[in-house]
Amino acid sequence: MRQGYIGKLKFLKVYIFALFFWGGVLSVRGQNAVTVDTLANGVYRLSIGIPDKFTPYDFCPKGPKYSALDKLATRELPFTLKDIDMRVTTRGSRVSIPLQDGEQLYGFGLQIGSFQQRGLKKRPIVNDHPLNTLGYTHAPQPFYVSSKGYGILVNTLRYTTFYCGTHTEKNIQEKSPSPTGEVKTSTEELYANEKSGSYVYVDIPNCDGVEVFIFQASGLKEAVQKYNLFSGGGCLPPMWGLGFKYRTKTDFTQEGVMRVQSYFRDKKIPCDVIGLEPGWHTAAYSCSYVWNKERYPDHHSMLKTLIGNHYKVNLWEHAYVHPTSPLWKPLKDYSGDFLVWGGLVPDFALPETRTRFADYHKQLMREGISGFKLDECDNSDVSVGNATWGFPEMSTFPSGMDGEQVHQAFGMLYLRTLNEMYVSENKRTFQDYRSSGLFASSIPASLYSDIYGYKDYIEMVCNSAFGGLLWSPEVRQSGSKAEFFRRLQVVLLSAHAVVDSWFLQNPPWLQYDKDKNNAGIFLTDSIEMENITRKLVNQRMRLLPYLYNAFAHYCMEGIPPFRPLLMDFSGDVKIQNITNQYMMGDNLMVAPLLDDTGKRTVYFPKGTWYNFNTNERYEGGGEHEVTIAMDEMPLFVKGGTILPLAKPLQYVADDSVFDIVCHVYGDASEATSTLFEDDGVSYDFESKNSYNWLLLDVKNGKGKYKRKGSYKGKRYNVSEWVFIK
Repeated sequence: MRQGYIGKLKFLKVYIFALFFWGGVLSVRGQNAVTVDTLANGVYRLSIGIPDKFTPYDFCPKGPKYSALDKLATRELPFTLKDIDMRVTTRGSRVSIPLQDGEQLYGFGLQIGSFQQRGLKKRPIVNDHPLNTLGYTHAPQPFYVSSKGYGILVNTLRYTTFYCGTHTEKNIQEKSPSPTGEVKTSTEELYANEKSGSYVYVDIPNCDGVEVFIFQASGLKEAVQKYNLFSGGGCLPPMWGLGFKYRTKTDFTQEGVMRVQSYFRDKKIPCDVIGLEPGWHTAAYSCSYVWNKERYPDHHSMLKTLIGNHYKVNLWEHAYVHPTSPLWKPLKDYSGDFLVWGGLVPDFALPETRTRFADYHKQLMREGISGFKLDECDNSDVSVGNATWGFPEMSTFPSGMDGEQVHQAFGMLYLRTLNEMYVSENKRTFQDYRSSGLFASSIPASLYSDIYGYKDYIEMVCNSAFGGLLWSPEVRQSGSKAEFFRRLQVVLLSAHAVVDSWFLQNPPWLQYDKDKNNAGIFLTDSIEMENITRKLVNQRMRLLPYLYNAFAHYCMEGIPPFRPLLMDFSGDVKIQNITNQYMMGDNLMVAPLLDDTGKRTVYFPKGTWYNFNTNERYEGGGEHEVTIAMDEMPLFVKGGTILPLAKPLQYVADDSVFDIVCHVYGDASEATSTLFEDDGVSYDFESKNSYNWLLLDVKNGKGKYKRKGSYKGKRYNVSEWVFIK
């Protein structure tokens, strides 16, 4: 929890009413005393009543990055803190926050079906099937950011509803509209969303008080940065974690795994991680966490071979503990009162539970397991009556939390438990998980889903950025060659490049039809498919140093490495609702193909842009139709960029050195950039400041670089400069 830095928070705690020329304790509309604390530069906490014993911030894994927060500017809020109405009622707690004309809201976690949230009712509740617009999702967050440059976070694990400019209280409406005699002639007109309210109303039931955090910033992007930095900064995955991951079929045997690992190396398709699905357990639903000797008769020799061939190994599991598991007895008294699939539900809110769960998993880590896929840590679909696998909301847990609270926190606490196991041995990992919440930005992991809507997957890249989340639009099956490759292109231009063949015997580029794949019937053009796949994965490996650098800025400055265009071009009104394009780092724009035609219309923000594949030039401030071949990346480079591209490696070893060619786009008279360099695997960059910045510099058409820092190793060799006009 946050005990390690609570002392500093207490030191920082001041009543900020003097800043606003108030005094003492704030009385909102004559009732319900509200206290206000300053937690960091531009971060305030408003409290009323007696908040729940457990809140999301209690489980924040790292303390704030105060020095980085101090560097971020603020501007005046569009309201005073006194304008925020907080009350405790017989129902629970409620909060109302003023909205301005033209103000837009974003966030609420890993949303699907909506991007701009004003005018909507949002109920961010954990669910295994994200649902349109309402807010049920794998990663719910009672947190939004505003186009006016601030963020509002309700620090609760209760099922909370936000009415985002949807309603008006009778004591606020200034003037009743004059009657017109008009009548509605359809249900669509009758129940149309008016979006007429001037407040966000927040309903937090079943609590005797609540805390609200306000992030005051100079813009929307900066509000997100403040949230991430207050959460401990963004994560920095190991370099190998940004390579290519392949997940094998759920019932694979040791022989099948060995066949797959040989395939990648023989065909020279880069691959860093092989993931094993449920079949490695003796029992999987619930889990034993014990190797299945029938499928894996000698897993030690298998792991030795995989590690010797420079693979990292990732194991699937969920947290529900089977009666035959060695963890059953140690966790029986540290779990909830209901079972899931006959297994215990660990109470990860308790440090003792986390210690016992992690201590067992350390055996797997020390055998050579580099990370885990944490499945089903969300909840069965709350929107239908026949989805019942999740534990009930009325569940009780030894910590004192109920099922509702545990559902909202379960995924993040589960992830934190296994991540801290690696941190304790100074190892970085990059894990898969299916549920998250608030304050998880510092943990290296990416979300995934069983849903498979292609356009939803792209939108989720954009929405994930508002809450310190990473999203993996993984590839499974496809309906056509064109669909497979546009899906693969997006995967390779995301945080976590995963092809998940959990129900496929063979790689999907050899046969994307499930039944034919499992029957061993390959496509007639499977060799061409394989060649295109190799080329695209190699492009990912070329971009790895650039991407690793973007993650370093995420870690240290809180800037999301993948984010919607509006974060970078906030003054451009045309990009405020674009969800099918996004930024990858500061200088690359991704514009995924949207259908099988190989063409799409791309909006280019102001400036000069270049086609990554052809170097074709586009003038920004408008739309252009572009054509992207199956073996190309839908990627565009901002003019003035120094783009470090590496010679592709088959894998990232601890001693890999990337041979880099710096591509300079546009005016070469003057340009600068950086590359972050460290050992790529440990936390020495934090604990010992053991890292370098490579300072890339162009003046008068000539490029040069120098290292600055204390890391003694060398991961990059800049061998050439190429200039693109």
